[in-house]
Amino acid sequence: MTASAVVAGPRGTVLHLHKRLHQWMQPGGHIDPGEAPWESALRESREETGLALSHPAGGPRLIHVDVHNAAKGHEHFDLRYLLVAGDEDPKPPLGESPEVRWVPWDEADTLADASLTGALAAARRQPEVAGP
Repeated sequence: MTASAVVAGPRGTVLHLHKRLHQWMQPGGHIDPGEAPWESALRESREETGLALSHPAGGPRLIHVDVHNAAKGHEHFDLRYLLVAGDEDPKPPLGESPEVRWVPWDEADTLADASLTGALAAARRQPEVAGP
């Protein structure tokens, strides 16, 4: 089980080029023992992007769940949360993907694989993204 985030900010969303899969993806990773999924999404996203991120007003918001068959015959289960960021450049630390960038929403739709497009659409319906 993993938790990840669609990061929303003034420049769009943040994606990183996954080192092993060579796909543009949202930040996230495995949930540590004793950690709530929304805590994992926030921690992993901060670690991978170097951005000051937070949950939206009102607290953690689950916006999408992805379930698909993965390697070695197991089922992959990813809980996806909305996180918000200010207008700052990503600063990924050494050891993480060096390819982290803000992507306009329309471009993100073209870069994303099928498992991410649903999460991007769900994020765009949120008031922090869609506006009043």
